[in-house]
Amino acid sequence: LFAMKIVLFQPQIPQNTGNIVRTCAATNSSLLLVRPLGFSTQDRWLKRAGLDYWTDVQIEEIDDLALYLEQTKSPFFFFSSKTKVSYTEAAYTPDSLLIFGSETSGLDPIFWQRWPDCFYTIPMTPGQRCLNLANSAAIVLYESLRQTQFTTLARN
Repeated sequence: LFAMKIVLFQPQIPQNTGNIVRTCAATNSSLLLVRPLGFSTQDRWLKRAGLDYWTDVQIEEIDDLALYLEQTKSPFFFFSSKTKVSYTEAAYTPDSLLIFGSETSGLDPIFWQRWPDCFYTIPMTPGQRCLNLANSAAIVLYESLRQTQFTTLARN
């Protein structure tokens, strides 16, 4: 039922996560949240941003992303403004894990050390820090869906 998975590593801003829930619902994707979270999943801003989409999305919470990645059979991709390889160069599959760092501190250095060839970026104007997390997730998710011919979306 759910194929693509957005992974948020220690997200801090509830509105971003709520918006990502809406994107997941619209694309039949699931969401993995890596604790600690910077908010309660009962947060009213989180609920407001996700509106009534919460029941349409498979959401899971974990504590150890490195362990999770060691055990998964799905390909995974990290996204960061600190690398040069464009997100369009990744070869996504319908079961890809799309991993985004915290809005305030990004991804833990352990991921860079263990999986340096799995990092991609969304090109931006030089000197800009980064895009909004919810926007970044949507951009990458739709590219991965495009590459896989939108196979996880229902056809009308």
